[in-house]
Amino acid sequence: MKLNTRDYDYLIVGAGPYGSIFAHEAAKHGKRSLIIEKRPHVGGNMYTHKEHGINVHDFGAHIFHTDNKEVWDYVNQFTEFNGYINQVVANYEGELYNLPFNMNTFYQMWGVKTPAEAAAKIEEQRQAAGITGTPKNLEEQAISLIGTDIYEKLIKGYTEKQWGRSATELPSFIIRRLPVRYTFDNNYFNHRYQGVPVDGYTVIFDNMLDSDLIDVQTDVDFFDNKDTYLEEFPRIVYTGMIDRFFEYKHGELEYRSVRFESETFDTDNKQGNAVINYTERDVPFTRVMEWRHFDQKGDDNVTVITSEFPQDWDRTKEAYYPVNDHKNSEIFKKYRKEADNLDNVIMGGRLGNYQYYDMDQVFNAALKEVQKEFGK
Repeated sequence: MKLNTRDYDYLIVGAGPYGSIFAHEAAKHGKRSLIIEKRPHVGGNMYTHKEHGINVHDFGAHIFHTDNKEVWDYVNQFTEFNGYINQVVANYEGELYNLPFNMNTFYQMWGVKTPAEAAAKIEEQRQAAGITGTPKNLEEQAISLIGTDIYEKLIKGYTEKQWGRSATELPSFIIRRLPVRYTFDNNYFNHRYQGVPVDGYTVIFDNMLDSDLIDVQTDVDFFDNKDTYLEEFPRIVYTGMIDRFFEYKHGELEYRSVRFESETFDTDNKQGNAVINYTERDVPFTRVMEWRHFDQKGDDNVTVITSEFPQDWDRTKEAYYPVNDHKNSEIFKKYRKEADNLDNVIMGGRLGNYQYYDMDQVFNAALKEVQKEFGK
């Protein structure tokens, strides 16, 4: 059975952002691509659908945020973005706090009213915890940044649910992604450009892949015919799990997975905020999203909320978050070395590079690969 039926220049494995951008740009250079996607839709984890007029994110909340103007201008050519600013609320045993950590959080936690008072409280708790020198793990890093009280209430339980292990076993860099501000600013991100698409994310991919030089096949698994694909296609862009591509020869990389449960309610405002994090360890979900608050769209008197449940990963589940600890990083280096020695395969994306990427980072990496492949 011949699979390269139209003399394709590229086989692209995965219709997420990395693969879709590559196909779009290849078409601009007159190259024909076949995209195969094992899911029934394009867009990867950015996929959205409409329900009761509401843009529902099927795989967790996705807010596009970046300081990279080139990336921002690039994604805006495919759809219009609104000005949504993510302002998260944390719920700990019924107590509500603003995230990320800022003067509102410090006032809610301690009653302090000035940056100096907040800094003094954090320093007092850091010293009491006996943390000196470079933090050795996430727990020490968190206490160094925002003190013991906030760590215990707003970080420890949430993080241990998310990663399925003790905070003392997690690397310190995980917590560095969250801003700490000594201002009354609830903006979750520091980036200049932020928003969500007014018509959902899927329209980006529909527009990106709208070309006579791009064919898309969904519900197709690369590994059902891996050898034939490798033999018939001159170039392959692979965005799946790098360890699976090499048949786990150096060992299985670890991931965390997530499952989602959605409910519909006869109200247009169930929880009063787009995202609420549930930070206590005994609550099985990490956060609840109410989608109409992302863009104020939807039918009257109806809302859709989605709860996010972290879970252990196995080969029957979707891999969401790479566990970038020392052990897994060493395994990945072996696979990366193998990938670099392949002449006709480009490895990219979150799973191909075994990295936790924000959306703008995936877009940027794909555009850099395009430039490397085709020049300016």
